[in-house]
Amino acid sequence: MVRLALRTGLRWKLSAAIALVGALVAIALSLVVHNAARGSMLDNSRDVQTERLNFTQKIYESTHQLRFGAKLDDPALPKELRDEVTKGKRATYLEDTGQTTPKVWAAAPVAGGRVLSIQGYFPDRFAVLDDLDQALLIGSTAVVVGGCALGVLIGGRLSQRLRKAAAAAGKLADGDTSVRIRDEVGGRIRDETDDLAWAVDAMSDALQKRIEAERRVTADIAHELRTPVTGLLTAAELLPPGRPSELVRDRAQAMRTLVEDVLEVARLDGYAERAELQDVPLGEFVTRRVRALNADIKVEILRDAEVSTDPRRLERILGNLIANAARHGKPPIEVTVEGRVVRVRDHGTGFPEALLREGPSRFRTGSSDRAGRGHGLGLTIAAGQARVLGARLTFRNADELTDGSTGAVSVLWLPENAPTNTGSFPVIQLPDR
Repeated sequence: MVRLALRTGLRWKLSAAIALVGALVAIALSLVVHNAARGSMLDNSRDVQTERLNFTQKIYESTHQLRFGAKLDDPALPKELRDEVTKGKRATYLEDTGQTTPKVWAAAPVAGGRVLSIQGYFPDRFAVLDDLDQALLIGSTAVVVGGCALGVLIGGRLSQRLRKAAAAAGKLADGDTSVRIRDEVGGRIRDETDDLAWAVDAMSDALQKRIEAERRVTADIAHELRTPVTGLLTAAELLPPGRPSELVRDRAQAMRTLVEDVLEVARLDGYAERAELQDVPLGEFVTRRVRALNADIKVEILRDAEVSTDPRRLERILGNLIANAARHGKPPIEVTVEGRVVRVRDHGTGFPEALLREGPSRFRTGSSDRAGRGHGLGLTIAAGQARVLGARLTFRNADELTDGSTGAVSVLWLPENAPTNTGSFPVIQLPDR
């Protein structure tokens, strides 16, 4: 069962809440005012009808004439009113159906045990009640509309501050450590948004200090290991020929490569690397570099383009992607150039879900991990070098083939503009493929 999540902005939620409260208050007040006004008009109508009855009774008792539509022993007289009059009381009665103007009765006992009664309507009085209802409706509508406008205004201000905070947090997540959320949302208003901004900035500063400390320790360790590893490699070259000497030289070289990779990762993590740009014909460049690495790799130029990039870093990215495909995938390996996009594909089992979900991670080991069965720095370095070039490096798996394999696809998206001084990249629209 698929559940659809409806996402609405804070301003509209706040506006709806204020409008709902305003509507409830307006309806309650309108009902109270309407009922109070109606009750007052009904009481006033009884009083007027009682005065008419008194005047009519005086005329009847003195002249025996009926005025103002008065009747004796009216057969239409309501039973409740007749019962009260037979007790010798003067009384009034309302016939109110709720659909039309109420009929007001007034009756009194006269000589001979007879009942003098008068009835009538007061449409002019209740027309005023209709005007009052219309005025209450207009007022209630104005309150609801005003509440909506006020909610949009207040919610818009708060939503704008939160959007600024979210945008600043996004820049911070992309590596721009100079961003401070409290500066982005600053203003005359001080509320919980500022508290949140200060808390996130404090967390960012603490996290940045810890990351910097870890990076420095990693770089220092790798730097300190470089000299003894170089000496170990030199000493291994002096060993007499033989299988044990080859194993020692091989392990010493692997250790030296690891140390150099760790140093490179530390430099990339420090955002201190800068690209040395040159105009490069991408198709020719990729073809020559791939041929130098492995002549059996198929290179296809769908559309050539000239790019402004750092050839050394671009070669490093290509080398790491091809090495990863050769080590963890299956042949054939294909390299495709389409404009500013370079794709490297193998025909193996594809990238693991963890890499597709989280991206390459250093020192992630495991036989199913294409990022590097051992230390996993190849794709990490490629992603870091891509960032220095202002490019995007993405990973996905190809559609399943007839043999059941999927194949891993690494895609390098080179930007149209040169990378910025901070090594960040401009926004690149990725087409759906």
